[in-house]
Amino acid sequence: MATMLLTRAREDAGLSKAELARRAHTSRTTLSAYEHGSKTPTVTTLERLIGVAGYYLALQPRPSFAVAGEHRGAPVLVPNQLPALPPAQALARIELPLHLEWSSGNRTKDLAVRDERIRVYELVLREGTPDDVLLFVDPTLLLDAFEELNLPAAIRAAWQPALARWRGR
Repeated sequence: MATMLLTRAREDAGLSKAELARRAHTSRTTLSAYEHGSKTPTVTTLERLIGVAGYYLALQPRPSFAVAGEHRGAPVLVPNQLPALPPAQALARIELPLHLEWSSGNRTKDLAVRDERIRVYELVLREGTPDDVLLFVDPTLLLDAFEELNLPAAIRAAWQPALARWRGR
């Protein structure tokens, strides 16, 4: 876990191992050992390294999914909460997995383009897994686009109470 967090923070910040090590006053060798899992940093050290990369080490509640309805005999799963995605992820250029986009030859979508993001959200809410929801759907962007989504009535009805709660926050 520490390995993934540290590597992601460093890469997202656009820092080389050498540059992060220099800024954090540690050796590149030690940083590399942390990232490869051959050495485990203390929580204090991990927090310092991630902080130097411009991130916080935070504890966040894990969303849980519950059946909120049924569509075509399948359960409609809706999360109790939806964490905000980092902007780089929420507006990324993505390649959809085959289980979401099997009918068209173009699985690449640009979430920064509103029409493409709406199409992705429609696919994810209709066909996606909980992991797809957490990977591709940002709650603020979903709230903004929800009325424009072309969704079956059962899926729309299942998601509306959750969105109403999130809108009230």
